[in-house]
Amino acid sequence: MQIQTAALAAHLQKGLKSLYTLYGDEPLLIQEALDTIRVAARAQGFSERSSHTVSGAHFDWSEVLAAGGSLSLFSDKQILELRIPSGKPGKDGSVALQQLAQAAHGNDSVLTLVILPRLDRTTKASAWFVALEAGVTLEVSPVERAALPQWIAQRLAAQGQRVVAGVEGQRTLQFFADRVEGNLLAAHQEIQKLALLHPAGELRFEQIEAAVLNVARFDVFKLSLAVLAGQTARVQRMLDGLQAEGEAEVLVHYTLAEDIRALKRVKDAIGRGSPLPMALREQRVWGDKERLFERVLPRLSAATLTSFLQDAHQVDGVVKGLKRPDWPAAPWSALQLLALRLCRACAV
Repeated sequence: MQIQTAALAAHLQKGLKSLYTLYGDEPLLIQEALDTIRVAARAQGFSERSSHTVSGAHFDWSEVLAAGGSLSLFSDKQILELRIPSGKPGKDGSVALQQLAQAAHGNDSVLTLVILPRLDRTTKASAWFVALEAGVTLEVSPVERAALPQWIAQRLAAQGQRVVAGVEGQRTLQFFADRVEGNLLAAHQEIQKLALLHPAGELRFEQIEAAVLNVARFDVFKLSLAVLAGQTARVQRMLDGLQAEGEAEVLVHYTLAEDIRALKRVKDAIGRGSPLPMALREQRVWGDKERLFERVLPRLSAATLTSFLQDAHQVDGVVKGLKRPDWPAAPWSALQLLALRLCRACAV
């Protein structure tokens, strides 16, 4: 049975199951979900907890299986937590996880919690994960940028605080989101800081501006989506952040160039008569990027994309230390110029 994070509390009120699998790449939300389950478990007499982390190919799975099958001298109910940071348990681990899932069925004395990172489609189809799905699975999804202001507002409300109403309040939440994007744990800490600095009630923009640190973190995949969405100001902010974090120029260039190449290939396929959905599938364009491609391709001509391909080739040279006419000599300046040109074309 799969449930959403928001439904976890209501689920636990109906009764605790014996096996839970949590997976995702958002440590804060994973930890909060675990804490919620632990509180419910303690209320039902699960007073002891053993924790195991799978590290390396020589992990001793017998210890985990023994822990799941043994009872404490001091408690007849225990929590068994198993973390697999790589998301790949290996051959022995696959067998052990299937045994754990089978042993958990109908076992009221051991609560088994399996914690995994974000999983791809192939992993979700593996025998060991299918076995875990006999229990309760909880996919912890990240809070996307568009939903971040509302998430911040909800967290502020939980501690009795709120921004002012109307446009000013929305501007304040957007400012807050810009400063903490991509770093949810730090966002949580900044929200808690506001509770220490200011009493319950209304928060003005000046108070949040003075208190909230710029702890945003970005990755090149999200930069790609922002460029295709035509979000010029956000792209500039992300490029500045990636440069400050020491991201490799070659990786940023590869991401931008690969998007340009994919746009051109899809455009050429459409020109040859292929339907857009088929062309996108052939180029392995999925999810959010698929929707963005569908939006921008009609407004980008084949000639425009050919020009962008030439620009990407020029910037490739700059990144490798070569001088190119009409392009800045500094790699990051050339990358910013390329990204912002493409971003503006996608925003038209």
